[in-house]
Amino acid sequence: MAGLKTIIALSFVLAIGFLLVILSSALWHNYFPLLVVATYVVAPLPNWLCGHAANPDDFMESNGSGIVDFGRFLTGFLVVMGIGTWNLFYKQEEGVGREAGCLWYPERSFLTTLPALLAHCAIIQIPAMVMSIIGGLLIYGTIISFGLFFQEEAEF
Repeated sequence: MAGLKTIIALSFVLAIGFLLVILSSALWHNYFPLLVVATYVVAPLPNWLCGHAANPDDFMESNGSGIVDFGRFLTGFLVVMGIGTWNLFYKQEEGVGREAGCLWYPERSFLTTLPALLAHCAIIQIPAMVMSIIGGLLIYGTIISFGLFFQEEAEF
């Protein structure tokens, strides 16, 4: 059973995470790093909505519910979007108009964080990127830790 010390420690880590993300925006007068916070705020919503839409009469979820699985998928998608996005490399073909096209090179694609993508495009600065990544990981880690520490055990 988690006690008062656990709540205090988790709230302290959460406050540091939000402080880092807010400072990464405020110190450089660029508020794009707050997109990380927006994805963490929106991420639990599909899981919560789909969890309430599931059949409450199921005693055991051995087969699983499609709507619950879909909610978990959307939540995972939004969390990965906040932590990392795929950088895709394209090469412009020679030509004009409809003859011109883009070729995708999947072997050159890699997973990077959203703040790193913004820093690569020179939208935010490198220190803001580092602060935003660390703050986002602290926020998400606190949310996961809170869920693990305060799970209610089923009694039969």
